[in-house]
Amino acid sequence: MAVTTPASAKGKRRAAGPLFVAPFMVLFVLLFLAPLGYAAYLSLFQEKLIGGTAFVGLDNYVKAVQDPQLIHGVGRVALFFVIQVPLMLVLALLFALALDSGLLRLARVIRLGIFVPYAVPSVVAALMWGYLYGPDFGPFAQLSEKLGLPAPHFLSDGWMLASLANIVTWEFVGYNMIILYAALRTIPHELYEAAAMDGAGAWRIARSIKLPALRPALMLTLLFSVIGSFQLFNEPKLLMAIAPDVISSSYTANLYSYSLAFTGQKLNYAATVSFLLGLVIVITSYAVLLTANRRRTP
Repeated sequence: MAVTTPASAKGKRRAAGPLFVAPFMVLFVLLFLAPLGYAAYLSLFQEKLIGGTAFVGLDNYVKAVQDPQLIHGVGRVALFFVIQVPLMLVLALLFALALDSGLLRLARVIRLGIFVPYAVPSVVAALMWGYLYGPDFGPFAQLSEKLGLPAPHFLSDGWMLASLANIVTWEFVGYNMIILYAALRTIPHELYEAAAMDGAGAWRIARSIKLPALRPALMLTLLFSVIGSFQLFNEPKLLMAIAPDVISSSYTANLYSYSLAFTGQKLNYAATVSFLLGLVIVITSYAVLLTANRRRTP
């Protein structure tokens, strides 16, 4: 015998959905949309010496796209992304495959050891590596002095981007490894058994089963890396104190926006730079997704 649900009960169930979503929506509006809208509003104005704040429309955006400091900052983080992200993801992939293989002893200890740097705040990591890089007081400099060799110039203009890439890689290899390792653990073991029965070895299984199954997780880590690379801030901001001749206030686009707002007191132009940086991130992320989807399409 079928049981009919009263119309009032159905109405309560329908009303329950928005109630569950309401806390998130309230926080989303207050902490994301409202600040974003206010920043968009600020970017349309300009502080003038005479007359105070005046509406200038898109003049700030026209100025920003011609700003050599912003262009160089975006180009620098783009180069950082091209060099650092592939290296970081390859290392994370190798570690994840090694842990999933089951051939490593003390796999849990190794996994924890690789992940621990991610638990270290980026500020602490930058300070720690800044000490290690120090040309006068760092351990590498002291070791070089004892060996009678010139001190390595990790904080020089030619090595600074590589030094920053090393810090970020050390921080986030473990984070990306955990994502990839979790994706590997979802692959049914029946596939491995069937491949082994067909004579496939460990490398063949990794190439034909594991890597194709990791494509969504790799895409996720790549998108996170796009966002993180173009938002590079903590590491150059802290290393600026020990390498002021190399890292300027416009070394990265995010650092440039911060310097405009809190050092130069140019809030309107800083909001414009932030919006353009967000646009660059959106376009780059879309380009990465589009390229990946085209490669997957037969």
